[in-house]
Formats: sequence, structure tokens, C-alpha cells
Amino acid sequence: MPGNAENMVTLTSPEHDSGGSTLSGATGHDAEDLVITDNRELGIYEAAIGGRTAAGLVYSRVGNRVVLSATSVFPEFRGRGVAGRLVAGVLDELRVQGKTATVTCPFTAAFVNSHPEYADVLDPVFPGPHVAGHGS
Repeated sequence: MPGNAENMVTLTSPEHDSGGSTLSGATGHDAEDLVITDNRELGIYEAAIGGRTAAGLVYSRVGNRVVLSATSVFPEFRGRGVAGRLVAGVLDELRVQGKTATVTCPFTAAFVNSHPEYADVLDPVFPGPHVAGHGS
């Protein structure tokens, strides 16, 4: 990911990205254009705002399944719902591609748990350990 990755903050709960509010996406000052790209070489879905990398979602591929491992946001973009928008965009794209997701990232699991409309994207055999209704 471009930029200084050691300054990124890895998210472990929704509160880290949205100040405790829901992860429903852009509101108010956060209505900037968010561009998501798949950096396959590094295994990171990258979110950019205004041409600057804002966040990343680390993944790996296992056949037709994508394992979503860790979500990180640069400090200057925290609290703006960027991570939630990134996760939603990635899940939307996986759905379009006919792929499933296994969620091992706590932030992404919390997002999916609070947005049941993404349940169909979860892999039925390996949804992830923290996804509600799918083991624990």
C-alpha cells in the first residue's frame, strides 16, 4: 500500500472507525469520493480519498473464497466511516464476482454482524469465527 503503512491503525472494533456510530457509510463531511482498488500483488483492497490511500483490507484467496484478515486506516482518516465503506465495497464486489468471504478480521466481522444484507456473501462452510449465527 502506498504511504507509510506503519502509521496505519488496525481496527478491531467498529468504534475505532466510526466513533461508536453505525458503519453505514458516508455521511456529512465523509461524502468524499472513495475509490477502492484491488492490489493483488500485495493482497490488499485499498481505499483512496482524493488520490491518497486512506485504508486497506488485507486478504488472501483460497479457490473461490476470499479470506478477509485485517482492516487498517491511516490516523487522519479515522472516525470518518472509511473502513465501513471499504468493507461494504469489497463485499459488494465479491457478491458481483460470485465469490464468498471468510471473515477473520474483528472489524469486518462486526460490520457483517450489523449488516445482515451481506450474509449471502459469507462462505457457508467457513464464514469466520466471529460472525454471528455462524459458530464462535
